[in-house]
Amino acid sequence: MTRRPFLLGLTGSIGMGKSTTAGFFRDFGVPVWDADAAVHRLYAPGAAAVAPIAAICPEAVSKSGVDRTALKAWIARDPSSLTRIEAIVHPLVAQDRARFIAEHADAPLVVLDIPLLFETGAETWLDAVLVVTAPPEVQRARVLARPGMTEGQFAGMLARQMPDAEKRARADHVIETRTLEQTRAEVHALVRKLGDADA
Repeated sequence: MTRRPFLLGLTGSIGMGKSTTAGFFRDFGVPVWDADAAVHRLYAPGAAAVAPIAAICPEAVSKSGVDRTALKAWIARDPSSLTRIEAIVHPLVAQDRARFIAEHADAPLVVLDIPLLFETGAETWLDAVLVVTAPPEVQRARVLARPGMTEGQFAGMLARQMPDAEKRARADHVIETRTLEQTRAEVHALVRKLGDADA
C-alpha cells in the first residue's frame, strides 16, 4: 500500500499569526506549501498565468509579469472579472500544490498554508485543519501596525473572511498565538502528534 503524507491545512484570519506558525512548522522540518507564494510564482515573468491573464486583461501584464494592483483595479471596475481570473488561476494553483505534495511524498506530514481554506472548500480533501487565532484586540493591533494599513482596509478584509469563531468551530486543531514561545511549543506538540517521529 502506497503511503502518502498526512495533509494538514493551515488557515486563520488576517493578523492571527499564520505566517509565524507556518515558519515554526518549517523549523521542525515539515514541508509547507504556501498558496499566496504559489500565486506570486504564477504571476512572475514567463510563468503559466501570464499569457492567459494578458488575453483577458492586457493592461495587467508587463515585462515584470502580472500586476496584482492592476488586476484589483479591474475587479473593482468589473466584479464579474474575478470569476474569469479565478478560472485561470485556481487550476494552476491546484497543479502547483499537487506537484509540491508529490515532491514530498515521503514526508510524514505536509502543511498547506491556505488563507481562504474554508471559503474555497479545501477542507474536503485535507486530512485535518489547523486554525490559528488570537483575541480580537490582539488581531486589530497586529494588523494596524502594518505599514499603510487603515481601519477601513482592516474592516474590509474582515468582511471578506469567514468569522474567526466559525473557523475555530470547524477546525480539527486550534492554536491561539499568544506568545512566540507558546505557539512554537504547540506547533511542536502537533507535529509529534501527527506522526513526525523526527521532531
